Amino acid sequence: MSVVRLGEVPARLRARASTNVRRAIGIDREPPTVCHDSALAYVPLDAVARVVHADLPAMLIGGLGSLFFQMLHPYSMAGVAQHSRYRDDALGRVLQTANFIASTTYGTTDEAHDAISKVLGIHEYVRGVADDGVAYYANDPHLLAWVHAAGTRMFLSAFQSFGPTEFTGDQADAYVSDVARTARDLGAEGPPTNVAELDAMLEDFRGELRLSDDARMARDFVIRGVVQRPLQRASYRLLVDGAFSLLPPWAADMLEVTPRARVARYERPATLALNAGLRYFVTPPSQRVAGQAS
Repeated sequence: MSVVRLGEVPARLRARASTNVRRAIGIDREPPTVCHDSALAYVPLDAVARVVHADLPAMLIGGLGSLFFQMLHPYSMAGVAQHSRYRDDALGRVLQTANFIASTTYGTTDEAHDAISKVLGIHEYVRGVADDGVAYYANDPHLLAWVHAAGTRMFLSAFQSFGPTEFTGDQADAYVSDVARTARDLGAEGPPTNVAELDAMLEDFRGELRLSDDARMARDFVIRGVVQRPLQRASYRLLVDGAFSLLPPWAADMLEVTPRARVARYERPATLALNAGLRYFVTPPSQRVAGQAS
């Protein structure tokens, strides 16, 4: 009978839990190799984006917030409804987004440009007519600006609300500036470089936003989630309610998901406890190096 060292047990349990958590949220591939060469890295090694995107709980909540927020643009939503299989492969779509963020945060410049080229190539075929008869095109610089701004605000707000450390105003501005490069390389129209510009851009978009029938169906689908086990459903609901709390009040009203009063009072402690568990069991990308096991 083999002898198991006491110190190996937590490591084994942590590795198993890490695998289970990653699979539950659709990440079934090996963690990305992080570029630590400043001459090759797409994003500077000391970039705030590397800190924000390393925190799985904030990324999960921010990612859900991004989905909800982005639904409000009828042309962005029309592209998703008409050209994606999110109802059939919701986790696959999550994985695609996670891989893109990983490549453009921790990858080399070549890896990031390759990921951007793939997205632009896919978007080239995402075009059609929305429910109001207006033509849309996923690579439209204006529409790319909306998707980028909505996502940036949600990921930033998630880290500020649920992240493991305090976040200064200068760090928030730096994060917006860090991720602007990806938006520019995608062809987005005038990506913001600080928080004031970001919020001004979102305010400018308000007149274009509405809850379309496609958005209503997508909202309900995302709220229900794709997890089946009771414990997973309970955890997922905490993440969804956390995402609702990130939305600007006017966006929550428009999406008809005004956060419940009990979220801040009763559910926030549970969400913070869930986040602490995720941080313990899933090693952040910034701590991984080539050849290290997850």
